Amino acid sequence: MNVSVIVPAYNAQGTIGQTLKALAQQDYAEAYEVIVVDDGSTDQTVDIVRSFAGVKYFYQLNAGPAAARNRGAEVSQAQFLAFTDSDCVPHPDWLSSLMRGFLCHDVAVVMGGYGIANPASTLASCVYQEIAFRHKNLLTDHPKVFGSYNFCVKKSVFDQAGGFDTRYRNASGEDNDLSYKIVSLGHQIYFERKALVDHYHPTQVKKYLKEQFRHGVWRVTMYVSHPLMAKGDGYTFWKDIIEVPWSFCCILGLLLTPFFLFPWAIYLVSMFLIFEIYFAHIILKDAKKELFWGFIMFLRSFSRAFGLSTGILWVFCKKILNKS
Repeated sequence: MNVSVIVPAYNAQGTIGQTLKALAQQDYAEAYEVIVVDDGSTDQTVDIVRSFAGVKYFYQLNAGPAAARNRGAEVSQAQFLAFTDSDCVPHPDWLSSLMRGFLCHDVAVVMGGYGIANPASTLASCVYQEIAFRHKNLLTDHPKVFGSYNFCVKKSVFDQAGGFDTRYRNASGEDNDLSYKIVSLGHQIYFERKALVDHYHPTQVKKYLKEQFRHGVWRVTMYVSHPLMAKGDGYTFWKDIIEVPWSFCCILGLLLTPFFLFPWAIYLVSMFLIFEIYFAHIILKDAKKELFWGFIMFLRSFSRAFGLSTGILWVFCKKILNKS
């Protein structure tokens, strides 16, 4: 096999059938295989996967998507490893577009971009449009970071970098970590913007904010391992950096400001919300969605701030325990 397509899956019965159907319809002319690693699912994922002839199925006790992807890489004998997720639907030319990147560029990794599989959801549409904005305006043709939902890597480079760090038990920065390791080894990434997978973006605000909290927690582990990336990696930029201290200032202002100065704390919070609505306007160009998405980004900043605080406390406690 020239390419192994690796799909980690956990309780993915709602979407993995579409993923595998799309992978079976790729226009890639060379030989490729599809490997699904079931990360301890308790639903009908196994039955759906086994209904697709030729798909290789492996089961493991729940250990997280990083460990599942590593398992897929271990059983592969291919020269290239392509990764997507069980809630993604690759376009017909996805794999051929990724592989064409290796022919045209001297790189170790070719990454692709996102489409949207559930555009009817306002939240999902806003999340997608922000990602599209970042991909178009921030990421260069040779970025420092890729997403685990859509990339292909030379297996020799994947092995050299040690694969995904299995400390990341959730989808919360393991792809950033692998990106940084590969770049630090002197390899390049190429962004093939035509290689697309449609993704089921979040539709519930509560679940989305919970995910952002988790990302904040794991960012600390990631930045301890790669401190230089705390300044931004091309996908994150100055807005992401200032939101966290601004969130803390708002919280402290509301909690600690004397009553006669309380209007200044309200002013600080109001300016933060206006700032987020302004960026929602830049990103969306849609008056119907701007207030909604501005408010969600406002809440997201606090979720990330609390997550980072929790992550810092967690890392600090681990160091204390290790010393004792």
